[in-house]
Amino acid sequence: MSTIIGDKLPNIPWQEKPEGTHAPVWRYSQNPIIERHAIPNSNSVFNSAVVPFGDGFAGVFRCDSRSVSMDIFAGFSDDGINWNINHEPITFEGDEYVTKREYRYDPRVCKIDDRYYITWCNGYHGPTIGIAYTFDFKTFHQLENAFLPYNRNGVLFPRKIGERYAMLSRPSDTGHTPFGDIFYSESPDLTFWGKHRYVMGTIGGDESAWQSKKIGPGPIPIETDEGWLLIYHGVINTCNGFVYRIGCALLDLDQPWKVKARSRNYILGPETLYECVGDVPNVTFPCAALTDSETGRIAIYYGCADTVTGLAFTTVDELLKYMKEYPLE
Repeated sequence: MSTIIGDKLPNIPWQEKPEGTHAPVWRYSQNPIIERHAIPNSNSVFNSAVVPFGDGFAGVFRCDSRSVSMDIFAGFSDDGINWNINHEPITFEGDEYVTKREYRYDPRVCKIDDRYYITWCNGYHGPTIGIAYTFDFKTFHQLENAFLPYNRNGVLFPRKIGERYAMLSRPSDTGHTPFGDIFYSESPDLTFWGKHRYVMGTIGGDESAWQSKKIGPGPIPIETDEGWLLIYHGVINTCNGFVYRIGCALLDLDQPWKVKARSRNYILGPETLYECVGDVPNVTFPCAALTDSETGRIAIYYGCADTVTGLAFTTVDELLKYMKEYPLE
């Protein structure tokens, strides 16, 4: 059995794997857990991130308004399933050159030491990676943008690698990027980023066609005794447009740009009505994963059709076994 390196989370949301299920990831039976009109002015609530906080959970949520303005909102939950999301977006403290808003979307949340860091796609003459921190999910302090435009999907590691902060990201362009690979970067202070390393990219041909157009990191990497477990999204361009699915890979603990294993098969893709029908059809997009080190359980939060938020379950053993059963050679 594999081991998750981290804290116990006895109150992790959970449902047992349904009998007869062959896939390594299974959906919560009451999905979607957050509907598109969860707050008064929302058009959609999706691609959001949650973490354990106090006796329950806190999160940062992408809520597109009824004017389809993209912003991020804080919220709280006792059980990780039923959420109370603030009706007003987060206001950031900091330098006016970085706090000035163009747009904000697709957040991730990562606890490092005594604070919670939020990364998101931040508008600054094009999409880049915004970084902020909070202690209480009420007051947020914005730092410098991590990269020049264009970049999306900035995902921090939950601890320093070789005494430096570390992040995965996907360099992009200003539009609906028709390409994308995953890169690794380091920083001594969360301001200056360098030592950029290529991690992995798309797969040509039909060996693993679900990730042939672009890929990007999803939730915060999960530390295990075998390496960093990375859950990510992959995209194929079909005759009916892009389809977003979810996959997994295993990265080296000390040199995370080195890929130790990667699944040829996707682990979750759009199948249900709420994943296939919405503002952007055929999308499953993971942004957060809760873990329990005692049981190896993993609860994945993912956006569905760019409209609502879903919850799915797996274990560290399920994912590592699946990568070995269906390896990408």
